[in-house]
Amino acid sequence: MTRAGSRALEDSAPAEADAPVVARLRRAGFVVIGRTNMTEFAYSGIGINPHFGTPRSVWQRSVGHVPGGSSSGAAVSVADGMAHGALGTDTGGSCRIPAAYNGIVGFKPTQRRVPLDGGVPLSFTLDSFGPLARTVACCAVLDAVLAGEPVVPLQPRPIKGMRLAVPTTVALDQLDDEVARAFERALELLSRQGALIERIAVPEFLDVGVMNANGGFAAAESYAWHRYLISSKGDVYDPGVAIRILRGEGFTAADYIDLQNARKSLISRSSFTLAPYDAMVLPTTPNTPPRIADLADAKAFTKANVLSLRNCTLINMIDGCAISIPCHREGEVPVGFMVAGSAGADRRILELAAGMEAAIRV
Repeated sequence: MTRAGSRALEDSAPAEADAPVVARLRRAGFVVIGRTNMTEFAYSGIGINPHFGTPRSVWQRSVGHVPGGSSSGAAVSVADGMAHGALGTDTGGSCRIPAAYNGIVGFKPTQRRVPLDGGVPLSFTLDSFGPLARTVACCAVLDAVLAGEPVVPLQPRPIKGMRLAVPTTVALDQLDDEVARAFERALELLSRQGALIERIAVPEFLDVGVMNANGGFAAAESYAWHRYLISSKGDVYDPGVAIRILRGEGFTAADYIDLQNARKSLISRSSFTLAPYDAMVLPTTPNTPPRIADLADAKAFTKANVLSLRNCTLINMIDGCAISIPCHREGEVPVGFMVAGSAGADRRILELAAGMEAAIRV
């Protein structure tokens, strides 16, 4: 049994077996040392949990910045050296956002590669299980194990000749100054070493906000899973999480079918746009980790949450794969640099990120 960061599951029966991903880790020789804290039912990119406390980002810990969500404790445990790696979930960025906010690496695989059995779903259309670790190579090992694939040495790709697209649509809007500086510095460092970087419009990304306006897949599908539990135990849910789940109550079957069809079109069109490039690169989050104290107000929380999720969600919606690697300098606020590709490009994305990893931290 997993609590999924909630008190609503405290009286659930114990699990009789490990989830397939955990069983695969054990068989590979990994030592599972515990469960980490998370956003309740994985429903936010911020990482605040009113039930069990909020892990603080490693950035200026005495001040108290959010860890990113939903896999908040997973990222903090790795950043603090409590674990060499961690298992996270990623529906709209929940492996990559905590990685970015804590200066580590987080990978979201192509969804169909890793079984989701045994997890508490947020959106069975968008959910992925992925690793968080300190290096790209560590993430690659964990990813192979999770996917049931052979573990083979990761060969970093040379930066010279990399064909990288920077999407100018949506992904570069409203960047914090620190994010913009770190991202542009990383692009310049890659360009100096021979990467071919092209800024391109990706008009398909304009559709994502429209598709998610009423909560999208997460609202519709989480409501389907929670509707009985929330009717009996809604009083112990985080009110902010309950509100987001209950948006799905108004989804009709026709709305849902329209959303599925819109996503199929989005995947097809975006794959065509990205086909000429090895990868797309963009800031993992437009914002740096906000202070926990600044998010007590519901409007402030919603604004920060939407921003934290925005860029990562683009990749989940196009059924892609992506990794966040740190691109800030020592002593600076953590900033993530996301390397993303279409479905099935996982190994290429890992190889590209391994080639970039050291170069963008100069």
